[in-house]
Amino acid sequence: MKKQDDYLDEAIENIRKDREITKDLLNDLIVYLSKDEARHTEVGTVAAKYVETLQRSNEQLVKLVTLLEKKKSASTGLTDDDKSEIFDLLNGDN
Repeated sequence: MKKQDDYLDEAIENIRKDREITKDLLNDLIVYLSKDEARHTEVGTVAAKYVETLQRSNEQLVKLVTLLEKKKSASTGLTDDDKSEIFDLLNGDN
């Protein structure tokens, strides 16, 4: 059975991988958009979704760091609320 630290490590690794993929896609899209101004109306919504994905991953990282800081400062470990937040993060619930 996995320990909490294993789940946290997995979540952080997944966030990093998702960010890298999203950044690559966004960079490709920027190159595509730079070729013709008219393309903005064609793929502008997609670009917004990529930026939104990066923003969500930032929020997830902040939540995880906050939980880790709580864990370090509390001698009793993670609270039930903390565990629930981690579970929600792993399941993609924001």
